[in-house]
Amino acid sequence: MADNIGNPMIRMPSTAKKGELVEIRSLIMHPMLTGLTKDKSGKLIPAHFIQTVTATFNGKPLLDIDWSTAVSANPFLAFKMRAEDNGTLKVVWKDNQNGDWSAESKLTVS
Repeated sequence: MADNIGNPMIRMPSTAKKGELVEIRSLIMHPMLTGLTKDKSGKLIPAHFIQTVTATFNGKPLLDIDWSTAVSANPFLAFKMRAEDNGTLKVVWKDNQNGDWSAESKLTVS
């Protein structure tokens, strides 16, 4: 299952007009295991879930989310930001087993 973890994606326009609301959509492949499911032999599978998601634009915080086992596998996140400057959006996902993934996308404002 560990081979399927990661591969974060960000989808957003690469250009926007100044002041325009830009939708950001992100997806990360992750099992989001609760620790309550059992394997074929009946043994509990340890919890493995994303705990935090942070997004920054040009290093300035946009959002900081705490997740738990209540989030489904392969979580999808969407949010909007106002396009004011050219720059780079960075999203970072961290899980409870020290997994750490990030993705970036550039925005040009006219």
